[in-house]
Amino acid sequence: MNREEVEDVIDQVRPGLQADGGDVELVSVEDDGKVRVRLTGACAGCPMSTMTIKHGIEQALKEHIPEVSEVVEVD
Repeated sequence: MNREEVEDVIDQVRPGLQADGGDVELVSVEDDGKVRVRLTGACAGCPMSTMTIKHGIEQALKEHIPEVSEVVEVD
């Protein structure tokens, strides 16, 4: 799993976030399979941000890149 692969999948999810006035930034891809992201715009601090990360971004990444173990939001 490399950063470019993760970016490609995030780019597929991004239009849905942008439609709601938000976005996602890839912070890092760790050797243990963790992907760290930062939500921006309307998504930052949104009460639904955990659901966005776990059921949107994490699910999409795991479907395309089985090595992804978890997606974690950072500030």
